Amino acid sequence: MRQLQYSKRHVFTLVLLFLLGFSWGQNNTETLLLKDQKSDFWEKVHFGGGIGLNFSNGYSYVAVSPNALYAFNDKFGLGVGLNVNYSKRKNYSEATVFGGSIISVFKPIEMLQLSAEFEENNIAYKNTITNVKSNYWQPALFLGVGYAIGKFGAIGVRYDVLFNDEKSPYGTAMLPFVSIYF
Repeated sequence: MRQLQYSKRHVFTLVLLFLLGFSWGQNNTETLLLKDQKSDFWEKVHFGGGIGLNFSNGYSYVAVSPNALYAFNDKFGLGVGLNVNYSKRKNYSEATVFGGSIISVFKPIEMLQLSAEFEENNIAYKNTITNVKSNYWQPALFLGVGYAIGKFGAIGVRYDVLFNDEKSPYGTAMLPFVSIYF
């Protein structure tokens, strides 16, 4: 007798297919009514991101992180982002980081914004003294709180709950942030 073995991936795929099938089978009259209305999708998309530059005594750092956020309403938004940064410490090390993120923001009250951002980064690191190179993937899960400015902009602090002192591309688990969306 043959035994069936299910992995987490198989279970996830089955659940996802079930949910997609369930949502597809909803009432079609709503779909027909929506076709007659003008789509306001792009009116709810906000673009933003960050730029970082640091040049000091033998150290260089350049970062670009564009992102887009879809505002479901005035309180909740969900989006995606890209991360690219390069750092070099003269006569010591060099690193290139490239990755993506999924971002969610929630404003329970007008002045407070809560956020969660999952990042997955590929890190290419080279120690120029020993000529040792490494290339690996490192996740980060930031939970943030900030003073809300504008639709979904904020000034605050975020904390990486998956921070790994030896592998993270960031020097610390707690990082300040400024986000602005247009």
